[in-house]
Amino acid sequence: MPHQSLSEVHESVEISKSKKGWRRIAAFFGPAYLVSVGYMDPGNWATDLAGGSQFGYTLIWVLLMSNLMALLLQTLSARLGVVRQLDLAQCNRLCYPKPVNFILYIFAELAIAACDLAEVLGMAIGLQLLLGIPLLVGVCITILDTFLLMYLQRLGIRKMEAFIIGLVGIISVCFLIELVFAQPNMLEVAKGLNPTLPNQAALYIAIGIIGATVMPHNLYLHSALVQTRKIERNEVAIKKALKYNLWDSTIALNIAFFVNAAILILAASTFHTTGNHQVASLSEAHQLLAPILGNKWAPHLFAIALIAAGQSSTITGTLAGQIVMEGYLSLRINPWMRRIATRLIAIVPTLLVLLIAGEAAADRLLVFSQVLLSMQLAFAVIPLLHFVSDKKEMGMFTIKKSTQVIGWIVAGIIVSLNLKLVFATADEWMTNSSSLGIKLLIVCMEVLIVGLLIYTIIYPLIAKKIQSKPFIHPTIDLPNLQTAFNAFHKIAIALDYTDTDRNSITHALRLAPNGTHIVLIHIVESASARLLGNNAHDEETIRDKAILQEYARFFEDRGYSTSAVLGYNKRVQEIVRIVKEMQPDLLILGSHGHKGLHDYLYGETINQVRHLIDIPVFIAKS
Repeated sequence: MPHQSLSEVHESVEISKSKKGWRRIAAFFGPAYLVSVGYMDPGNWATDLAGGSQFGYTLIWVLLMSNLMALLLQTLSARLGVVRQLDLAQCNRLCYPKPVNFILYIFAELAIAACDLAEVLGMAIGLQLLLGIPLLVGVCITILDTFLLMYLQRLGIRKMEAFIIGLVGIISVCFLIELVFAQPNMLEVAKGLNPTLPNQAALYIAIGIIGATVMPHNLYLHSALVQTRKIERNEVAIKKALKYNLWDSTIALNIAFFVNAAILILAASTFHTTGNHQVASLSEAHQLLAPILGNKWAPHLFAIALIAAGQSSTITGTLAGQIVMEGYLSLRINPWMRRIATRLIAIVPTLLVLLIAGEAAADRLLVFSQVLLSMQLAFAVIPLLHFVSDKKEMGMFTIKKSTQVIGWIVAGIIVSLNLKLVFATADEWMTNSSSLGIKLLIVCMEVLIVGLLIYTIIYPLIAKKIQSKPFIHPTIDLPNLQTAFNAFHKIAIALDYTDTDRNSITHALRLAPNGTHIVLIHIVESASARLLGNNAHDEETIRDKAILQEYARFFEDRGYSTSAVLGYNKRVQEIVRIVKEMQPDLLILGSHGHKGLHDYLYGETINQVRHLIDIPVFIAKS
C-alpha cells in the first residue's frame, strides 16, 4: 500500500460519531485556512500595491475573478483528496510517464521556490520597516522560522491550524483599521468591478495578481490536507465531508479576498488619488501611509500585518514541498531538512540580487515571483481537471458537466494569459539580445512550454489505463515469496548502560536461538575518548569496558558466544562501522522515547543508523 500524504498527520483528526451539530462541522474546518495564507503572502502585497497605485480601483475585478477561480480550483483539489485519498502529485505520478512527471515536478518546485522567495523578502522587509533591521540581515534571520514550524508540526495539525487562524486574524484586523483610516470612495470601488485592462502594463500586473492569488502549489497542498480528517468511507460521510470542505474553503478564501482587496483599495485611495502612481515598493508604501493618512499607527499596522503574512505563509511552502517531493519522486526526507533546503533555495538568489542590484530591486523581485507562479499554474490546473472528471476513479463524485465546462474555461483563461505573457516576455528578451544562441534557447523554451501544455491536456484522454493507486514502492511477487524462516546467526546489540538495555537484552534473548553469536556494542563518549579514540585510558573508558564484559558474561552463562566491542566518540559513525566490520544479521537498538527538544540534546541515533546500514534494525522501545 502506498504511503499517505503528510503521513505524520494523516487521518489524525477523528470525525467521531459522538460529535454532533457545530462541533462535527468545526472538525472539518482548518485545511483551507492553511491554504488561504498563501493567497495573502507578501507577493500579493507587491502586485496589489502596484495595481492600486498605477490603476486605482480598475483591477479590483481581477481580484474578484481570481478569488472565484481559486474557490473553484481549491474545492476540486479538496474533492480529489477526499474521494480518491490521493494528493495531486501522487495522481500525476500515476497518470503521466516518468519524463513528463519529472518536468512537472521541476515546475512545481519552481512555484514553491517563487512562493518562498516572496515569503523571505516579505518577512525581511517587514522586520526592516518595524524594527529597522537591514534587509540583508532580515533575509538571513528568516531561516530561523524553520524551528517554529518544526515545533508546530510536533503539536499536531489542529494546533498548527489554530496558530495560522490567529495570524490570519491579525492581518485582517490590521487592514480593517487601515481602511477605516483611508475612508475609500465606495462608489469608485464598485466601478472597479467592471472588467477592463488599460494597457500592457496592466496585463502584467493582472497576471501577477492571478499568480499571487491562485497559487499552483496550494492545489497540491489542499488535496493532502483534507486527508488529515478521518471519515467513514461511505457515500453519506463523503458527501458531508465535501460539503463541509466547501464551506471551509468559501470562508477562508473570502477572508483572503478581503485582505487582497483591502491592500489594493488602500493603495488606490491613498497613492493613486494623490498622484503617487508608481508606488509598488512596500517600503515606500510604508513611508507614505503616515503623512497621507495623517495617522502614525498606519505604517506600524502595515508592517505588523506584513510580518504576520510572511510568517504564516512559510508553512504553506514547506508542507507543499513535502507533498510534491513525496508524490512525484517517492522521496521522503525529514521535514526540517526540507524546510532548510527550501529556505536556502530562496535565500541564496535573493541575497545575490540584493548584493548586485541593491535593496531597490526587492520589490521588483516580489512582482516577478508572482508572475513566475502564474506561469506554473496551468500545469497543476489541467491535470486536476482531468482527475476530478474521471468517472472510473471518482465514481458518483465525478464533477458535473457544467462544472467541467467552467473549469476548462478557467484553465483556458489561465493558459491564454500565460502564453501571452510568455511570448511578450520572449519577444522583449530576443529584441534586447544580439546572441543567436540565446535567441534559439528562447525559442526552444517557448516550444517546450507549449508542447508540454498540449501534452498534459491530451495524454489523459488517450491513456489506455489509469490505475487507482500509485505504486510508490516496487511490487513483490508474493506467490513465489520464500517464507522459510532462517534464524539469526549473529545479533548485534547497541548498549548505552541505561534502563533501555533491559528491553534490548530481553528481545535479543527472544530472537536468538541456541548457537547465535551476540555482538555487544557500546560507544565511549568521554572527553578523552573524543580526543584520543581507542587510545583513551581514562576512568570512564575503563569502567565502560568492565561493564561491557559483565554483559558478555551474562550471555555466555546462557550458552551464547559473544564479542564485546567498544567504539569511541561519534556514536552513529562508530555503530555503523562496527556493524559493517562484524557483519551481524540483525541490529537491536534501544529507544528512549525522546521527543521535541530531547531529540536535539541527545541526537536521533536510530534514524541516522538505520539509513546507513543494510541489515534489519529492531527498535526496543522503553
